[in-house]
Parts: sequence; structure tokens; C-alpha cells
Amino acid sequence: MDASTATVVAETLLSIEAVTLSPDKPFTWSSGLKSPIYCDNRLLLSYPEERKVVYEALAESIRSLNPDVIAGTATAGIPHAAWTAELLGLPMAYVRSSSKGHGKQNKIEGKIDPGSKVVIIEDLISTGGSAFQAAQAAEEAGAEIVGIAAIFTYELEASQKIIAEKPYPVTSLTTFSKLAKIAEKKGEITASQLDSLKQWQQSPETWNPAGERQA
Repeated sequence: MDASTATVVAETLLSIEAVTLSPDKPFTWSSGLKSPIYCDNRLLLSYPEERKVVYEALAESIRSLNPDVIAGTATAGIPHAAWTAELLGLPMAYVRSSSKGHGKQNKIEGKIDPGSKVVIIEDLISTGGSAFQAAQAAEEAGAEIVGIAAIFTYELEASQKIIAEKPYPVTSLTTFSKLAKIAEKKGEITASQLDSLKQWQQSPETWNPAGERQA
């Protein structure tokens, strides 16, 4: 992703408080991991101008991959996939984390034909688990995964290792590093807080601040 797009998207997420930075009173993720950052890109749904900026950037980032279908991860990736598919004039589907427990027991909702070129749209990448599981499900249905695209990535080492092994591109519109630097430049966090954020990004499992709150 080019630097100007990454900057614009980071500024957009900060402006609507889709990303909250709190290095002194961190959040606790559902996994139990303490984090000085909480990202909720679902807030984009409530801001028409801001979501237009982000979804146009998302559509442009995957246009060259020439996908046949845009597939979102359930549930966070669904609206982002829907608007991106609309901008590109393409079919859209979404992939459940597990098969539905009734009816046809579908794991994929919508239509993905065997041989279709598919881009998976994810809300954000932390470990990357949900996006890669969705890609695997689509491949098992006969699709060719040509890319995974997300709005934001925490750039954690666990996800970076997996991404490096994938035969297709895994991209994000903006990153943890970019957003943290912009927040510091805007005076939303101090230089010492920026250092704390960097320490978390490098080793989230051992990062241990004084206080915490539930996300």
C-alpha cells in the first residue's frame, strides 16, 4: 500500500475513533492479551464520507488482482466486502467461521463457483486466523485465492510469519506503525506512550502495563 493511502486511511480511522490508543490504561482482548490499542472498524458504517474514503481505497487496492468474487469474513468483514464488491461491480459472498448448524449447513453464504478468483476482505489482521481460515474454506470449495485485503493490521509477528508463507498477497490499507506515528504527531499520545506502543507491538505477550480495562 502506498504511503499516502496509508496516511489518509489512518487519519480517517483516528478521526472517527475507530481506533482507540490507550497505552496507560490498556484493553484486554477476548484472548486475554493486554493491548494499548482497540480497533473497531464497524464504526465506519455510521460515517458515510469516511467509509467512502476507505472503501474506495480498498477497491483500488485489489482491482489489479482481477477477482471474480469478493468474499468477506463473518461477521466483521461482511459490510466491508459488500461495499467493495459494489464499487467493483462484482459478486459478493461471505465465509462463516464454522458450518451453519441447520438447513444446508453452509459455511459459505452466497455463490463461489469452482475456479473463481476470490479476494478475501477482512476487517483487521491481528493473528490473521479468521482471514486465513476463510481463504482455506474458499479453496476447499474450489476457488482460487488471489489475495487477502484488510483495512488495518497490528503487524504482529505471528501474522507476519504466516503472511510470508502465503502464495498470494496479504495487504492492509494502513498499519499499526503508521497510525501510532500519526497519533503522536497530532498530539494524541506522547513520545513515551509511542515507545510503549512500539514495545507492545514487538512483544505483546510480555508487555505488562500498570492498569487495564476490558474491551
